[in-house]
Amino acid sequence: MPEEADPDGTAVREDRLLGDRLRLVQAPKGHRAGTDAILLIAAAGAARHLIDLGSGVGTVGLGLVALGRAGKATLVERDAGAADLARRNVALNGLGGRVAVVETDITAPARVHASLGLSPGTADLVVSNPPFNRTGQHRASPDPARALAHAMTPDELGHWLKTAARLLAGQGRLVMIHRPEALPWLLPLMAQRFGSFGIRPVHARPDEPAKRLLIGAVLGGKAPARLLPALILHQTDGHFTPLAESLSHGEAEIAL
Repeated sequence: MPEEADPDGTAVREDRLLGDRLRLVQAPKGHRAGTDAILLIAAAGAARHLIDLGSGVGTVGLGLVALGRAGKATLVERDAGAADLARRNVALNGLGGRVAVVETDITAPARVHASLGLSPGTADLVVSNPPFNRTGQHRASPDPARALAHAMTPDELGHWLKTAARLLAGQGRLVMIHRPEALPWLLPLMAQRFGSFGIRPVHARPDEPAKRLLIGAVLGGKAPARLLPALILHQTDGHFTPLAESLSHGEAEIAL
């Protein structure tokens, strides 16, 4: 689909992901669905009801429902523009009866969330691709919405994790993607409410340091933490590995 303009003049275009099983309207530039979302979809596993915290235009939640891995999904996003695109994507994929969009700040009080239908203990899976950068330690975007999407403080992430724990039923799972450099402050925050960690490093190439971590955890889990074998995305010649190619088409999953 060529670029078109929304009524407010914002350029958008339609992309197709997961072997054409997911149609996605999003901005042609800037913060777009990509490898991180595909990895999170692959690692999420099955769910009756998933909640995607910080869903953007809805890629992960919609992808999991479209692939038949989730019965229903709730997409939580505070940016009005992204939430509007998420609603369009729900309709575009014919998933209005199974996917809902809730426009709110994840750090809002529990009573605000409950008034919007985000009731405690209603999900068996929470997925999240949170802002990776730590506020004050990177060059922030001059665009306010993009700056909020790219950075947060540990306290803010702590609020995200508190919200995730509140929304999960007993023994519910949290699956998150983040950067390796966040481990010193990320894991202590997660360990306040979650356990039974499974951590899988993701490398762009076999001879390079990990660029991402896929982290699975269980609400109140007690099993020992596991550092799982690495996932390699590209061969030395730059082409996708066979597994990465399968992941991009929604044909494989990643165990955590």
